[in-house]
Amino acid sequence: MTSQSQTVYPSLAYEDAERAVEWLAQAFGFEPALVVPGEGGGILHAELRTGDGATVMVLSTRHSTRRNRSPRSLGGTAQSVYVATTDPDAVHDRAVRGGAEVFNPPHDAGHGREFCCLDPEGHIWTFGTYAPA
Repeated sequence: MTSQSQTVYPSLAYEDAERAVEWLAQAFGFEPALVVPGEGGGILHAELRTGDGATVMVLSTRHSTRRNRSPRSLGGTAQSVYVATTDPDAVHDRAVRGGAEVFNPPHDAGHGREFCCLDPEGHIWTFGTYAPA
């Protein structure tokens, strides 16, 4: 049996993908690496990078062919994104300035320091010092 390489990329659906790309850059410091315009305006798809080069994909619900919905339209979410960082307190401060809704402030957990927040469309984001091996 041959070995198969796999990589995981979180893909988050947004009703206003254009605003999401701007907000994620401002609040979390993600850098837009690719932005694909949608037919008739808006953003079809975007790829944002973290400081170490990890990628998060932003999908537009307006242009989606995957039946994606934003947490806002669903009234909640069943998933979240965890971002490993060396300084969650600095990310927290930036996120608060950007308008993130913090529901679990920075604290020391058994596996490191972390905090949890919501973006404007209700996606859950956790930033912490724990980095899975």
